Amino acid sequence: MAEAHQAVAFQFTVTPDGIDLRLSHEALKQIYLSGLHSWKKKFIRFKNGIITGVYPASPSSWLIVVVGVMSTMYAKIDPSLGIIAKINRTLDTTSCMSSQTKNVVSGLLFGTGLWVALIITMRYSLKVLLSYHGWMFAPHGRMSRTTKIWMGMIKVFSGRKPMLYSFQTSLPRLPVPAVQDTVNRYLESVKPLMKESDFKRMTVLAQDFAVSLGPKLQWYLKLKSWWATNYVSDWWEEYIYLRGRGPLMVNSNYYAMDLLYVLPTQMQAARAGNAIHAILLYRRRLDREEIKPILLLGSTVPLCSAQWERMFNTSRIPGEETDAIQHVRDSKHIVVLHRGRYFKVWLYHDGRLLRPREIEQQMQRILDDPSEPQPGEAKLAALTAGERVPWAKCRQAYFGRGKNKQSLDAVEKAAFFVTLDETEQGYRQEDPEASMDSYAKSLLHGRCSDRWFDKSFTFIVFKNGKMGMNAEHSWADAPIMGHLWECQEVIEASLHSASLLADDVDFHSFPFHTFGKGLIKKCRTSPDAFVQLALQLAHYKDMGKFCLTYEASMTRLFREGRTETVRSCSTESCNFVLAMVDPSQTVEQRLRLFKVASEKHQHLYRLAMTGSGIDRHLFCLYVVSKYLAVDSPFLKEVLSEPWRLSTSQTPQQQVELFDLERNPEYVSSGGGFGPVADDGYGVSYILVGENLINFHISSKFSCPETDSHRFGKHVRQAMTDIIELFGFSPNSRK
Repeated sequence: MAEAHQAVAFQFTVTPDGIDLRLSHEALKQIYLSGLHSWKKKFIRFKNGIITGVYPASPSSWLIVVVGVMSTMYAKIDPSLGIIAKINRTLDTTSCMSSQTKNVVSGLLFGTGLWVALIITMRYSLKVLLSYHGWMFAPHGRMSRTTKIWMGMIKVFSGRKPMLYSFQTSLPRLPVPAVQDTVNRYLESVKPLMKESDFKRMTVLAQDFAVSLGPKLQWYLKLKSWWATNYVSDWWEEYIYLRGRGPLMVNSNYYAMDLLYVLPTQMQAARAGNAIHAILLYRRRLDREEIKPILLLGSTVPLCSAQWERMFNTSRIPGEETDAIQHVRDSKHIVVLHRGRYFKVWLYHDGRLLRPREIEQQMQRILDDPSEPQPGEAKLAALTAGERVPWAKCRQAYFGRGKNKQSLDAVEKAAFFVTLDETEQGYRQEDPEASMDSYAKSLLHGRCSDRWFDKSFTFIVFKNGKMGMNAEHSWADAPIMGHLWECQEVIEASLHSASLLADDVDFHSFPFHTFGKGLIKKCRTSPDAFVQLALQLAHYKDMGKFCLTYEASMTRLFREGRTETVRSCSTESCNFVLAMVDPSQTVEQRLRLFKVASEKHQHLYRLAMTGSGIDRHLFCLYVVSKYLAVDSPFLKEVLSEPWRLSTSQTPQQQVELFDLERNPEYVSSGGGFGPVADDGYGVSYILVGENLINFHISSKFSCPETDSHRFGKHVRQAMTDIIELFGFSPNSRK
C-alpha cells in the first residue's frame, strides 16, 4: 500500500513472477542525473566547508600570501627571520629534491603557515571583539565613541561576503554567571510576588545554596563550559524538549500565519505549488550557505546560525524514555496529506527542481483523486498528537519492518510535511475576531489528525488558498501506510486525548490597529518594554494579582545559543501597575514609574542576551545536582514555580527585502503557541511596520479564572492607557 497514493509519474510492471524492471535509456539517464545531483551537492558542501573553514580570510588570500613570500625570497629578502632556512635544512635530509625545488617548497610551507597564523589571529581577535557587549547597555539612541571604534575593528576583522555559517567559530562561548549573582537576581525577581514571610524563607534557602551546594555544582558547569561549545543548549534540548512525555501539539509546537490581508489566489493547488517551490528554493540556498547570517547593530554583530542546520529533512522520533531528532543530509520528496490520504511527491525531474506549475499539477492531481483512505490511514497522524509513550510503543510494534516501515520512512525522511486542508481560514473583515481565532486554532492543532506534529514543520494550505505553518520546537521540525488493523486502538486513543487537549484551548488572535511601534518610539522608550508593561497592567486588571512572567529572549550572540528567560514582572513594573490602578496617582507620577520600569525591563533583557540571565543557569545547576544525586530545596522550589504568563515577541527579520510603507497591506500575522500553565495565559505578539501590532492569546477553557477574549480587551485598554500618559490620543498614531 505504500505506493497506493503516490502522485508521481514513475511506473513499473508487476507480474506473477515478481517485478519486471526493464532497463532503458531513460532509466539509465535518471540514474545518471540522480548521481550527478548528489555529487554536485557534495562538491558544494566541500567548497563551502573550505570557505567557511578559512573565514575571515578567503582561499584566494593564500595565493596572495604565498606569492608575496616567494617574491621577497627572489629579491634576496628573508621575510621569515630564518624560518625558511630552517625548513630548507630539514628538507636537505630527504636528499630527493634539487636546491631550487627545496627553496620553492620551503617558501610554500612558510607562506602557508603564515597564512594559517593570520587566519587564527584574525579569528581569535574577532572572537575577543564579539565578547564585548557594552554596546547593548548604552542609552537608547546613543552610540559612544568606544562603540564606534569597536564596530570599525569588527568590520576590519570580519572579512567580506560572509556565508551563513562563516562566523560560527568566531562567536564567543556562553559564559557561566557567578552563583551569587544569579541568586541575587532571582531573589530580586520574586520579591514582588511573595509575602514578606515567604520571601525571607526563600532568601535563607537561596543564600544557603549560594555558599554551600552552589559552588560545587558551579565547578562542574565551569568544566562543561570549557569543554562543550555551549553549556546550556544540549541539556535544554534533551531535558526540556526531548524527554517531555506529554503531547507536542499545543504544549510544545507553535504556529506561523500567512499575510493578514493579502491573498494572491484562492486556487489551493496554485498557492501550494508556488509556495512549495519557494520553500525549496530557500532550502537550496540554505544547502549552499548562500543565506546571509543575521547581523545586529548596523550589520555588524553576527548571531549564531546553528539552528538553521535542521530546518529541513528533520523529524522527531518517539521513544519510551526520550525522543531523538533524526536529520538526513538530503531529501528528494515531500509528503502531502489530503482527506486522510498520504501522497509521496518527488521534487526533481531530470536532475532539476520541479517548476511551480509542475508542483501545482501534482497538487491538483491529489485534490482531484477520488480514492478513499485505506483502513487505519485517515487518522494516523493522531499518533504524533497524543502522549509520546503510546506512540513510541506503537511505532516499535507495528512500524519496524515491511511496507509500514518504508511508509513511515517516507514521512520521517521527507523534506517537510504538507497538508492540503479542506477548510477555509484567514482574516474576514465582517467577523475579524471569530475568523482569526479559528485560523489560529486550525494552525495550532487542526483536527488533531491532519498535521504530522513530529516533522520539523508542517506546511498547511487551506481550501481558499490561505497558508500557515505548524513547527516542532525541539530542533529550533505521511506515510502511505500498509494495513494498520493492529494499531487502530492506539490511534483512536491518541486522537481522543489529543482532541480533549485541542478542545480545551481558548484562543484569541487579533490585530491592534490603534497605534504601533512608530508612536511608541516617539515616547523614547523600547516598543518591547512598552508591550510587556501593558501585559503586566492587563494581567493585573484581569486576575487582580501579579504572577511570575516568562518572556523569551535569545542568546544567539554566543555560539549555539538558543533562549533565555526575561522575568518581566519586577518590583518596578509592579509599582507602575499599582500606580495605574490607583486614582490618587497623577499622570506625572505614573509616567515617572513607567520610565523606571521600562529601563529596568530593558536592562533585564540585555542581561539575558549577554549571558547573565537567571533561569538557564539555575536549570543547568539543577541538572548537575541530579547527576550528582544531591538534593537542593532551593533549586527544587525554583524550578517548580509555574509561569502563569508566558510571552514572546515574534521578530521581523530580513526587513530590508520588503518596503512595508509602500505595501502596507502585506503585513504578517505572526504566530503563537499554547499556554504553559493550565491556569495561565500564553501571549505572542509581533510589531508589524510602524502602525500595527498583532496579538495571539491562548488559555484553557477548563480553567474558570482565565478567558482569552477578556484578557485581549484588557490588553487593548492597557495599551491605550499607557500611550495617553505621553499626551497622545489613541487616534494620533500619525
